Amino acid sequence: MGLFNFFSKDKKETLDQGLSKTREGIFSKITKAIAGKSKIDDEFLDELEGILISSDVGVTTTLKIIKRIEARVALDKFVTLSDLNILLKDEIIKLLNENKSETNTSDDDLNGIKPYVIMVVGVNGVGKTTTIGKLANQFMKNGKKVVIGAADTFRAAAVDQLKVWSERSGAVFVSHGMNTDPASVAFDAVKKAIEINADVVLIDTAGRLHNKINLMNELAKIKRVMSKAIEAAPHEVMLVIDGSTGQNAFEQAIQFTAATELTSLAVTKLDGTAKGGVVIGISDQLKIPVKYIGVGEKVEDLQVFNREAFVNSLLGV
Repeated sequence: MGLFNFFSKDKKETLDQGLSKTREGIFSKITKAIAGKSKIDDEFLDELEGILISSDVGVTTTLKIIKRIEARVALDKFVTLSDLNILLKDEIIKLLNENKSETNTSDDDLNGIKPYVIMVVGVNGVGKTTTIGKLANQFMKNGKKVVIGAADTFRAAAVDQLKVWSERSGAVFVSHGMNTDPASVAFDAVKKAIEINADVVLIDTAGRLHNKINLMNELAKIKRVMSKAIEAAPHEVMLVIDGSTGQNAFEQAIQFTAATELTSLAVTKLDGTAKGGVVIGISDQLKIPVKYIGVGEKVEDLQVFNREAFVNSLLGV
C-alpha cells in the first residue's frame, strides 16, 4: 500500500466532488457542441479546442490533444458522447504518460533515503504552508517521523501556522522565529532530523513575488547550506501552485523553473475552480511530475496525483 491510498472509495468521491466545477464546464460544453452531429468534424474540433483552452489546459497542450484526436478520427468513427469521452481520456492519459506526470505512490516515494528532505517553494497565497501541514499529517499517519523547518522567516503567520500544524500532527518543529536567516533554520531542521532519525524533513520557504532576484538567491542559499548537512539535500524541490489561478499558475511555474531545479508539483484549490485543466497543461509543458493535488480543505483532501483517476473524474468517464 502506498503512503496515501489513492483508490479508496472515499478518495474517489472526494476527487469527483473536488473537480466537479471543471467537469461540469467541460462536459456540458462538449454535450452542447456534439448535439445533433453524426460525426466529429472540423467544426466540432474547433469548438473542442475552445473548450479545452477555456478550462486552462493551455494552447500548446490543447493543440497536441486536438491533433491526436484528428489522427484517431481518421482511423475510427466516433459519434456518441461516451465514445468521444473515452477517446479524449485515452489521448490525455497517453500525453501525461509520456510526460512522466505521475510519481511513484508507494513507500518507495522516499527512495530509501533517510531523512528525505523536501524543500517547498511557491508564492504567498497558494496554500504552501497548509500543504506542508497536510503532508506532515499524512506522513505521520503512515508511520513516518517528520521534522518541519519554518524557513519562511518573513511572515509571522507562516511560522505560527506551521507550529499549529506540527502540534496537530505530532511532527517535530524547528524555528528560529521572525527575521532570522532562513538557511540557518533549514540547516538546523536537517541536523535535527539526523539526530532523531526522522524519515522526512519538510522545509517551508518565503513566498515573496517570484520575479524578485533576492528570493531566487535565497532559495539557492538554502539548498547550498542544507547540502552541508546532507550532501544530496534537498532530495526534492516541490513547487506549490494555486490551480484556481489558471494560466497565472503556469507562469509562476515557468519563473520558478528558471530560478531553481524543481522536481515535483503540488496543485492546490482545484475544488473551487473550473480551471482544473491547468494540471494537464503544466505537466505537459514543463515536464515536471504533478505529485499532489488539493481538492478540499480537509487533511485527506490533499491526494497523491494519479493521472487515470484524475482524467476519469475530469471527463466523467
